[in-house]
Amino acid sequence: MDDRFNTIAGWVLFAGIVALGSSIVASEMFHSERPEKMGYPIAGVAQEGEGAAAAEQPIEAYLAKADVAKGQQVFNKCMACHNADKGGANQLGPNLWGVIGEPIGQGKSFAFSDALAKKGGSWDWDSLGHWLSSPKAFAPGTKMTFAGLSNPQDRADVIAFLNTHSDAPKPLPAAPAAATADASGAKPGTGPENGPQRAEKEPVPATTGPAGKAAEAEAKKP
Repeated sequence: MDDRFNTIAGWVLFAGIVALGSSIVASEMFHSERPEKMGYPIAGVAQEGEGAAAAEQPIEAYLAKADVAKGQQVFNKCMACHNADKGGANQLGPNLWGVIGEPIGQGKSFAFSDALAKKGGSWDWDSLGHWLSSPKAFAPGTKMTFAGLSNPQDRADVIAFLNTHSDAPKPLPAAPAAATADASGAKPGTGPENGPQRAEKEPVPATTGPAGKAAEAEAKKP
């Protein structure tokens, strides 16, 4: 009985040793390092810190390719508070007919907030672009509750749409010209005139002896 028990215990111990050894060998063979970035990338989704939005251009760059029809679609969001019809009544916000060129926060028999009434200047491409981007940033304290349009092309499209709602629509501006250096792609110091320059009359190194005197006499010749 004891011999049989010892035999069984020996086989169990042996099996345990084999299992432990196999586990160690397998872990060494299939060892993998912890990835620097956890999770799986999904095609079409920008990773955090990647694909940062390019620096926003002046509003004129977007106005040059503005779409009035799209601007009207975006303006539909504003129609709960505004209309752009000639002779239209003020609503929660002022009527916007002929707004481009008007003094900011003045006229239309509308009670503008002090923040906007004291802003000064007139509604032009640039001021409208900033206003539509963030009314509260443009005129802190304004009564305007609209958060703004984050897409600069949407802002340009709305401005182009409002420009058509006027007795005298203004021509949309052209896109700003790119800087000459950027357009040419040339690196500083690589142009045809940027190499070492030779003086018209270079000084002759000082020498001594007969050869030196001959060189000085040659340099003095007209």
